[in-house]
Amino acid sequence: MRSLILFLLSWLILTSPVEAVESTSTATATATATATATTSSLSSTQEPHPFGSNLFQGNFASNGSASTIQSGDRILVRLWGALTLDDIFTVTPAGTLDLPGVGSIPLSGLPRGDAAQIQQSIISKLNVSGISDVQVYARPLDTQNVSVFVTGFVNHPGNYPGMASDNILSFLDKAGGIDSRRGSYRDIRILRSQQPIATVDLYPFILYGQIPSIRFNDGDTIVVGEKGPTVSASGEVRNAARFEFEKGSMTGEALTRLADPNSKASHVSISGFRNGVPYNQYLSLKEFNRLNLENDDQVRFQADTAGNTIMIEAQGAILGSSRFPVRRNARLQEVLSYIAVDPDRANLSGLYIKRLSTAKQQKKAIEDALNRLEHNAYTATSSSNDEAQIRAKEAEMLSSFIDRARKVEPEGIVVVGSGGKIADIALEDGDVIVIPEKTDVVMISGEVIMPQAVVWNNDRDMSDYIKSAGGFSNRADTSNILVVHPDGEVTPKAKDVMPGDQILVLPRVDSKNMQAVKEVSEILYQIAVACKVILDL
Repeated sequence: MRSLILFLLSWLILTSPVEAVESTSTATATATATATATTSSLSSTQEPHPFGSNLFQGNFASNGSASTIQSGDRILVRLWGALTLDDIFTVTPAGTLDLPGVGSIPLSGLPRGDAAQIQQSIISKLNVSGISDVQVYARPLDTQNVSVFVTGFVNHPGNYPGMASDNILSFLDKAGGIDSRRGSYRDIRILRSQQPIATVDLYPFILYGQIPSIRFNDGDTIVVGEKGPTVSASGEVRNAARFEFEKGSMTGEALTRLADPNSKASHVSISGFRNGVPYNQYLSLKEFNRLNLENDDQVRFQADTAGNTIMIEAQGAILGSSRFPVRRNARLQEVLSYIAVDPDRANLSGLYIKRLSTAKQQKKAIEDALNRLEHNAYTATSSSNDEAQIRAKEAEMLSSFIDRARKVEPEGIVVVGSGGKIADIALEDGDVIVIPEKTDVVMISGEVIMPQAVVWNNDRDMSDYIKSAGGFSNRADTSNILVVHPDGEVTPKAKDVMPGDQILVLPRVDSKNMQAVKEVSEILYQIAVACKVILDL
């Protein structure tokens, strides 16, 4: 039985989309697009640690209250005689005391409270430098013992002893460090007599070694605040961690500075929630830097291999926005499994695709038809002056129509469904999968008196819907009515009208030039199908 359980666990891990993420950048991007709810139980165990969580391992606590002179200790030095000096000097990070006119005096390792040894070190340096007849007085100023309260979101709140010169890291380390689940590394307050005297952010120390110089008094309190908004960064970065931000400062650019992507990183996948629904995006680094992030977003920096992936977008009745990469030649049914839809709102049978290449083809077909119409309109001959005047007016009308027709932009709709069945077609880069919302409304537009939306009724036919829109206008072509279904399919002269359908009544073309009538009618039809709009003459 135990062997069977272990086998099943191993199979689940090997077939998990989260593990597939680790294999290739393409698989990573694909799994990122999967609904967050389906992977939260797996990804939660792999979430990076808070940035700075490795600070507190006892090293600062063991060194903080050392009995020997440390970097940052203050020494009062007075010289008189051949050389005069009266000031307070700070021991350098190298453990030396740098005195003007004397030089660097090594003090590291000397007993912290032994003024005599400090004075002797200064005298020895004076002798080596050939400076005589100088009286020396030196005294360490940081030998005062203090007791500091450490509280808030630390692992072991309490009252801890130390030196007045000990830095804040020493006291935090003695308290077991910051609680990595709840504590803030950027909001640490120091109170004196219940009043704040300083706020400490540990990120500058982690990144650049900068830490504020604070001399503690007996009875001071260190309060670690609650963790602020966080964003996790992983993948092709030098600092894989969960980063904390102040409210309003969570941007892609700020995260990029902290995470420090390596040279291979080119794209970023973001998963999280917006207004309670899953949110997934896949962007270039340049696009990501302009993005505003939200609390608990998970960001993975990736080295995308050009040519192996294509970008797909989902719109409509889905849970959150979705834009993600998939492997080249991926098919529709495979990608649909990555899209979280709202089952109460989604009309899956009405699914269609908006495709750039199809939109270009439709645009070209319309443009070719317009060029033919323009050529015929301007080259038509007339047999009389009256006919010439009529031709001129028609040419003027057609010119206006052609100008407006050239401005329409086809949607590039690809009909992928029929009878409730969705074809499993190969996807192209830039495809937009549209899942329309369920609706009980029928839209009537075009050459009717009052274009409007009407509630669908099973007892109504086409003529009833036309009547509900006030009937045909005086310019309507009553024999040229199109019905556009939710999935993008167009049915001319349809008798049955279903919920979500759009009824388009095309205009009548009046002209003595029968060739122009034919060509304009074809163009009106093409525009209605490609753009779902009626262009009047």
